[in-house]
Amino acid sequence: MYFLSGWPKRLLCPLETLERPLHIQTDPQRAFFAVLFPSQLSIWYCRPSVLIVSYKELSKAASQFGPYKQAEWRPDSTMIAVSTANGYILFFEIPSARDKYLYEPIYPKGSPHLKGTPHYKEEQCAPSLNLEMKKVLDLQASITSLQSMLEDLLVATADGFLHLIHWDGMTNGRKAINLCTVPFSVDLQSSRAGSLLGFEDVYIRDMEYCATLDGFAVVFNDGRVGFITPMSSRFTAEQLHGVWAQDVVDGTCVAVNNKYRLMAFGCANGSVQVYTIDTTTGAMQFSHKLELTPKQYPDIWNKTGPVKLIRWSPDSCVVMVTWECGGLSLWSVFGAQLICTLGGDFAYQSDGAKKDPLKICSMTWGSEGYHLWVIDGNSSSNMKSERNANNEAQLFGILQFQFIKSALTVNPCMSNQEQVLLQGEDRLYLNCGDAAQPQSPRNTSAHSEHSHSRERGPFSGGSLDSQGLSTLLGHRHWHVVQIHSTYLESNWPIRFSAIDKLGQNVAVVGKFGFAHYSLLTKKWKLFGNITQEQTMMVTGGLAWWNDFIVLACYNLNDHQEELRIYLRTSNLDNAFAHITKVQANTLLLSVFRDIVILFRADCSICLYSIERRSEGLNPTASIQILQEVSMSRYIPHPFLVVSVTLTSVRTETGITLKMPQQACEAESIMLNLAGQLIMLQRDRSGPQIRDKDNNPNQRKHLPFCAPVVLAQSVENVWTTCRINKQKRHLLEALWLSCGGAGMKVWLPLFPRDHRKPHSFLSRRIMLPFHINIYPLAVLFEDALVLGAVNDTVLYDCLYTQTSAREHLEVLFPFSIVERTSQIYLHHILRQLLVRNLGEQALLLAHSCATLPYFPHVLELMLHEVLEEEATSREPIPDPLLPTVAKFITEFPLFLQTVVHCARKTEYALWNYLFAAVGNPKDLFEECLMAQDLDTAASYLIILQNMEVPAVSRQHATLLFNTALEQGKWDLCRHMIRFLKAIGSGETETPPATPTTQEPSSSGGFEFFRHRSISLSQSAENLHSKFNLTKTLSMPSGPSVKRWSKDSDCAENMYIDMMLWRHARRLLEEIKLKDLGCFAAQLGFELIGWLCKERARAARVEDFVCALKKLHKDFLWPFPVIPASSINSPFKNGKYKTAVGEQILKSQSADTFVNMEMDTGISTTPRSRSWLGTISSSQREMDTVSSHGPHMQDAFLSPLLSKGDECSIGSATDLTETSSMVDGDWTIVDENFSSLSLTQSELEQLSLELASKGPHKSQVQLRYLLHIFMEAGCLDWCVVIGLILRESSVINQVFSIMQSSDIDGEICQNIKTGLDAVDKWASTDCPGYKPFLSIIKPQIQKLNEIVEEQVQPEAFQPVNPSKAPEQANPRAEESRTSCSHGTNPLSDAGSSNASRHEEDKAKTEDEDSFQEGSYDCVVS
Repeated sequence: MYFLSGWPKRLLCPLETLERPLHIQTDPQRAFFAVLFPSQLSIWYCRPSVLIVSYKELSKAASQFGPYKQAEWRPDSTMIAVSTANGYILFFEIPSARDKYLYEPIYPKGSPHLKGTPHYKEEQCAPSLNLEMKKVLDLQASITSLQSMLEDLLVATADGFLHLIHWDGMTNGRKAINLCTVPFSVDLQSSRAGSLLGFEDVYIRDMEYCATLDGFAVVFNDGRVGFITPMSSRFTAEQLHGVWAQDVVDGTCVAVNNKYRLMAFGCANGSVQVYTIDTTTGAMQFSHKLELTPKQYPDIWNKTGPVKLIRWSPDSCVVMVTWECGGLSLWSVFGAQLICTLGGDFAYQSDGAKKDPLKICSMTWGSEGYHLWVIDGNSSSNMKSERNANNEAQLFGILQFQFIKSALTVNPCMSNQEQVLLQGEDRLYLNCGDAAQPQSPRNTSAHSEHSHSRERGPFSGGSLDSQGLSTLLGHRHWHVVQIHSTYLESNWPIRFSAIDKLGQNVAVVGKFGFAHYSLLTKKWKLFGNITQEQTMMVTGGLAWWNDFIVLACYNLNDHQEELRIYLRTSNLDNAFAHITKVQANTLLLSVFRDIVILFRADCSICLYSIERRSEGLNPTASIQILQEVSMSRYIPHPFLVVSVTLTSVRTETGITLKMPQQACEAESIMLNLAGQLIMLQRDRSGPQIRDKDNNPNQRKHLPFCAPVVLAQSVENVWTTCRINKQKRHLLEALWLSCGGAGMKVWLPLFPRDHRKPHSFLSRRIMLPFHINIYPLAVLFEDALVLGAVNDTVLYDCLYTQTSAREHLEVLFPFSIVERTSQIYLHHILRQLLVRNLGEQALLLAHSCATLPYFPHVLELMLHEVLEEEATSREPIPDPLLPTVAKFITEFPLFLQTVVHCARKTEYALWNYLFAAVGNPKDLFEECLMAQDLDTAASYLIILQNMEVPAVSRQHATLLFNTALEQGKWDLCRHMIRFLKAIGSGETETPPATPTTQEPSSSGGFEFFRHRSISLSQSAENLHSKFNLTKTLSMPSGPSVKRWSKDSDCAENMYIDMMLWRHARRLLEEIKLKDLGCFAAQLGFELIGWLCKERARAARVEDFVCALKKLHKDFLWPFPVIPASSINSPFKNGKYKTAVGEQILKSQSADTFVNMEMDTGISTTPRSRSWLGTISSSQREMDTVSSHGPHMQDAFLSPLLSKGDECSIGSATDLTETSSMVDGDWTIVDENFSSLSLTQSELEQLSLELASKGPHKSQVQLRYLLHIFMEAGCLDWCVVIGLILRESSVINQVFSIMQSSDIDGEICQNIKTGLDAVDKWASTDCPGYKPFLSIIKPQIQKLNEIVEEQVQPEAFQPVNPSKAPEQANPRAEESRTSCSHGTNPLSDAGSSNASRHEEDKAKTEDEDSFQEGSYDCVVS
């Protein structure tokens, strides 16, 4: 409603005075304010804040009168009455010197200000005034209170008398009224002879006149409070009657709110009791209380001291309260707390030291509530008479707090819109400045520069009635529109503002005229003719209707009330306006669809139809009166009407079924009468008129029924005229903001499936609910409330010198306003369930199930009910939790909702929760059945805490197996950790949630660095290689330290068994791609396991079947026979360059390299040709352009760092950021140098390329080939050699078979398999024939080996020291570069890089090919 802005300002006083100010009071028009010193009276101008005139009392008179105490302005601002300590009243007259101004504005050169503007001097600069003492009145008793009452001045004195004095200082022969003779009673219905006060020393301590109640609220010196009413126009003791407020005995001060007819009494205990008058009995009726709660202010809530001052804002929407001990607090009219300076940054410095609260001895609101003037009691007591450099002004104990307020406070017609609009004295704050941004609703951006660039974009045009959710939520920053200075200069202050439905245009109204601004063009439109602007005064607010601005104004020239409509796109001129004369002064205006509704000063409501007409160049709008409704019987005073709205809301929903076309009609008028919401429905009891004559105005002449009161204490009302069949509950509801009582919604109840409604079921229901923000707009379909909240920033650390202690920047934090929003749906669902309206709750929930935060709504509801009921001290007779649990089971998100709620609740409440929702074991099994493994993992954590370890191990095993089958590697890793933790007895440590990612603690090179096995070792090493079981211990990262202490425990064996079983199944089903992914992701020691399984699961039973399956899995095309049988340049070894030039220093291919380097074993020519072929085939398969480094999808980096032993194998882990669904393994390859080829060779290359599979598959197959080669699974190596069609691989296999201790069965199996492939190729796939013919010699050799079954002789190395150097002249260099590249990247860096590179790799052009050999560099 109202929000503090920035720092307060301190006034500089140009006069030398050693007195401190003690009282401040603005005049009724709030253009001037009077400041009272003990012997001096000053009049100041409000804007700019400058001193106009000061009156200093002579010392002789000052000693006679005594110090000044209080001041009161005459209603027309021409006089001031000042009371003094010795019982005198001084009357000062303020004659204005016509056309004389004290200050002259100086404009910079080239400034566009028009000097010929009428009024411009008067508005911009302070007028010259004089102060003359006219009369002195001696009342001979101490004066306690002064109060202006219409044409009279009411004075209360300490001798118990009330004086009624005319403003010219005459008593007109009226006698003073003795309070002892005024009868008081509990209400006005009791006998006239009410009990008198009965005490002789009772007098009025404070009082204030209330015009709309026609009486004055009083506080007596003994703490009792009451209300005194004149029973007739004659103001005499006999005609006065008082009523008590029975419950208040410690009253200190009072302030009245005329608009809402409220009396706020400050009490000695620090609370403010707010009363109203019961219109039927005349008794004082308690409304609500303003008090600090121990929950929000635990340190200070009961130490504030008595209430010192209460001041209502000019628009009567908020009240400011201050206490004896200091501090300010701001409350909405019905008790919602907006600001309090006794907590947070106001009360504590940035270093945590407590500040002294600001003590206030007087305060008053400035114009339109944009300022609060405050006399600072702290600084004025020790006022320094320090001068500044010019020796002109001194610090003065007057502070000015600045506020921005919601447009709803003054222009309530804004309540049917979904934007939040705040207005300051020179700027507007909008929440729709980022309409061009098509973002998801939760995407918030806290960067103002981002929001700034978004705001410049084009707006989403079209005839949408509702802006997107993302636009209205957006981020936390406001779109700030500075009001045009030319308009502000002559029309300050801004009184009304309005924004159109799409949030693209705003209009503002100042003292005269109006101006509007387009957020699309970033331009203001002002009246071209300034006289037209200055002769029009907007009285009833303004509203947008499509492209038109509708406003009610008073024409100063013709002295005529008018309703005007201006087109936004044309020039701002009366020539383009449609003007209609209206009878009486318009107080409020609102637009509903095509109807304008006016509320006038004669208490009548007038409905007009508005219609667009496209005549000539500019379209115009025409207005026609539809209906007038007199409300004078129901409204005691027109000023009491806060808002008037037309809605389609009505009580009997039966009509919507019979005549659906009427659902969107103007059915009822909602009137907020001093906080009472009154509804007038159309009377449909008479004969209905069918509109056959196509006259749309016919139906609207239906009369209205008598008014019905819907709710009390209403501050704002929201309703919409949109229709949405899916969300009828929310769109046909009425939303009310009720201050401290929270919000209420008047919800329609619909029969299900158009059944006949129950006769006992009410058509609508009023549901109250609490929210944590002050509501400023309702997003109807999105079930959200938008608001704003004050936040503060401390800057006191910038001022460290002692001299800076008096700086306002040190004393006060900087105040900012932030956008905020809140979900309310769970409150409404809960209220419906409490009232046994579960069916309605289901209808409503299903209509909102598509909202992105709907799961959160269910979780909030469950959580709130659980917390309340499980922590209740008394037993709950009718608990709601079972009902809520049953309700949530109706939604597919039931399982997630329950587990998320449990994980956010303390363990002590779990038993209560699961007693209502069901056993967690059953829920876990449901998750498994529904294949929702992540949720099942969350239930596992619940089970681990609630059940014995055996149960959680059993469920964890179930989940682990399911996760393995589905390839959920993240989850598998967590499950391994979880099972290990249970095994080592660390059940109290819950595992991480399945969503977190394991840190990859080392780079991808670590795994291969510790290997000492080469593909081409000499024969003496080969034997040991084939018996290899565990060459590398599992490195353990920080997250697994706790279970790797004992790697041989039964738990590890148990997990290994499961992993082996899964690997065996994958091999048997020939799912090599899945196997590679599984090993890489889980760090499974594939090579060691394959060595064990070489003769069992790792045997290839059917070569043809395996070959076909690999083609399918790796998306590898079957080969085709070329048109001309040219020998491939790759087949005849023409390009087998030295190893060093094609060394792959990538995370995967460095296997081959590092093995060569780390061992000093000789590289035979055979292995050299093998590496050469790898390089040339790599060259063949690469399709990446040579513009710098690229990263390809997927290779393996270990999950854990080197360290303790553990039983999970040694293959490396994929970085978790690449998408693991189909097992992308990442390899890095870099630019390659060019190589010259002839035309025929190029053709051959392109043909070779056509028969290759995707690059990623090639990398993966090569890695698998390397794994099988190390494990000695030669039959699989042959199959992969066949699919890659590389004779060097087959050669490699056969040479190993010749040179080592190979089981005869393996040779026999390979021979049988190759024969089967040959047969299959002859019949089904002739593309394989050319390759089979190339390796025919080797096959013949194999046949010989099989026939002879000769044991291979020991193979001696040839010159082991020189061979590597000959083969690889750059080995040393590449070794160093490899070792440099092994530094592990940081987690974030590596994950981002791999994701980025993965995206890059995905978009690469697979078809482009460039010749050349690889020269890979580690990226």
